[in-house]
Amino acid sequence: MPRIFNKPSKRLFEGYFYAHRGLYDNKGDAPENSKKAFQRAIKANYGIELDVQLTKDKIPVVFHDESLERVCNIQGKISDYTFRELKQFRLYQSFERIPKLQEVLQLVDGNVPLIVEIKCETGKTEICQIVYDQLKQYKGLYCVESFHPFVVYWFRKNAPRVMRGQLSSDFAKEGDKRFILRLLGNLLFNFLGKPDFIAYNCCYSYRVSRQLCKKFYHAYMVAWTIQSKEQLKKNEKEYDMFIFEGFLP
Repeated sequence: MPRIFNKPSKRLFEGYFYAHRGLYDNKGDAPENSKKAFQRAIKANYGIELDVQLTKDKIPVVFHDESLERVCNIQGKISDYTFRELKQFRLYQSFERIPKLQEVLQLVDGNVPLIVEIKCETGKTEICQIVYDQLKQYKGLYCVESFHPFVVYWFRKNAPRVMRGQLSSDFAKEGDKRFILRLLGNLLFNFLGKPDFIAYNCCYSYRVSRQLCKKFYHAYMVAWTIQSKEQLKKNEKEYDMFIFEGFLP
């Protein structure tokens, strides 16, 4: 069940396609979750989806993977390094570095809406307060989302005016058959966070739980991640907003 009463308006978020990790090119000078990729998205008037996690010294940075290996070719996790140490590493072969959340907020400066995914693998929600302390100073339009229902619940209790979303997918089809993820894939934690929207993997739009939330509860639906015009066309009636990558919608 989504939030039923005192819902924030979604109107200002509509009319945009959202560039997944910015309008990026991992083989060029604007890799994912880089300031250059966000500049490109702003210039093209796309909304931006980005990922936030904490460094060892509790600074929120914009980076997707828990491990640094794929993007920076470095062993270890974001949480193993201080921000000063992370600044030594390049994103792919570019000259871009891992940015602070604060730097990205200053860069975007309200020009386009933001979808801020909060990474919380352990369930420790200290990141929520740290990120929110920065977001509540931001004058632009933003919403938050997370795979972890504790994050969505935290915003329900502590920042109810912020639009919040529950991320999910068919995790078993993705190869992870843990029971807890089956519950999450079937959206059975929605009672906890009462999300304002559900962001679901568009490859599994047929899931009964997602269909029930859409048709019975009239839940607002966000598709991730659309990767072609054909996929966009196929899902246009199933979702209300679209996160994309690899093409221009």
